[in-house]
Amino acid sequence: MPNLKGLPDVGAAFLRLGLTSFGGPVAHLGYFRREFVERRRWLDDAAYADVVALCQFLPGPASSQVVFTIGMRRAGLPGALLASACFMLPSAAAMIAFAYGVESLSGIRGAGWLHGLKLAAVAVVAQAVWAMSLKLCPDWPRRALGLLAAAVVLVVPGIVSQIGVIATCALAGWWVSRGVPVAAAEPAGRLGRAHAWAAASLLAYGVLLAALPVLAATVGSKPLAVFDSFYRAGALVFGGGHVVLPLLRSEVVPPGWISDDAFLAGYGAAQAVPGPLFTFAAYLGTVIGSGARAWAGGLLALFAIFLPGWLLVGGAYPFWHLLRTKGWAHGALRGANAAVVGILLAALYRPVCTEGIRDARDVAAAAAAAVLLGRLRVPPWVIVALMAAAGQWILR
Repeated sequence: MPNLKGLPDVGAAFLRLGLTSFGGPVAHLGYFRREFVERRRWLDDAAYADVVALCQFLPGPASSQVVFTIGMRRAGLPGALLASACFMLPSAAAMIAFAYGVESLSGIRGAGWLHGLKLAAVAVVAQAVWAMSLKLCPDWPRRALGLLAAAVVLVVPGIVSQIGVIATCALAGWWVSRGVPVAAAEPAGRLGRAHAWAAASLLAYGVLLAALPVLAATVGSKPLAVFDSFYRAGALVFGGGHVVLPLLRSEVVPPGWISDDAFLAGYGAAQAVPGPLFTFAAYLGTVIGSGARAWAGGLLALFAIFLPGWLLVGGAYPFWHLLRTKGWAHGALRGANAAVVGILLAALYRPVCTEGIRDARDVAAAAAAAVLLGRLRVPPWVIVALMAAAGQWILR
């Protein structure tokens, strides 16, 4: 049973991780295993692998959903919410502060440091595409699905096409994997949470996803429209992290809420802070809000993008042991993951490269940054700092 007396330990552990966990979702999973399996022994390797498998299966930010689940296992729903808040608020505060700084600067379009941040984004996304393709598209059928997804998204941009290619590739993965056996596993541990509440959480996820666009269109409220856009991005992105880039851009740039320059500046800055990349939403919400109380818009966007992931993992975990042995579920996930790689590949070309690459010097700088990031394992925040400086003093 969850122990509410463990809340202080939960808060302290995840606050420290929120302040020090650089490197993105994959690195976060390594930090979590060291902290909670090896050091604190809150769960064993089998239970940790079970949590990670579920969070990678669901839409949303996988590492943040792992945080939510570990907190829930340790101290129930209060522990889940406290763990999530402590892990994401340090980077969210930094992104909100950066948004205020960007708003106070004039001539942002021509700023050399901004161009450097765009080049950093090129390197980070390119490295993410390469790493994810090796893991998620190891054979030619999945590579073909990824390339087809990229082509469709480039020819027909927008969130509808992105959702369509994910669904189509998931169906293709299910079809190819029919009859493939999956090794049985032990049932997941009980969380002390009634299955009825878990089902209600899943129902709330679906109701909000369906109702928010209707409410936003009917009421005509900008805060409601912002909440709907960020909720939808968090609800529909598979793979988390960098994959949210094209979904968020399609929600905030075409309506004119934010420019491509400011969008990519924030995305580049998000590489320099610890914690989950989804706190990029706090920056976007602050820029969209503008004014002295723009921070409230940042918190609104932050809550909206994380909420669907919390509802999904909180509702799905008690049922996970029923799904993880099903071959069709694994096959659909393989197909959806191939589509994710394709969508991210399309985003690497547009807007990341089209907005960030101007000439051969930019290509060389971005390639050098990608080598430092991928081959020499230089931390992303160092890459961001170097590229911002290069953009300010060399590349402008």
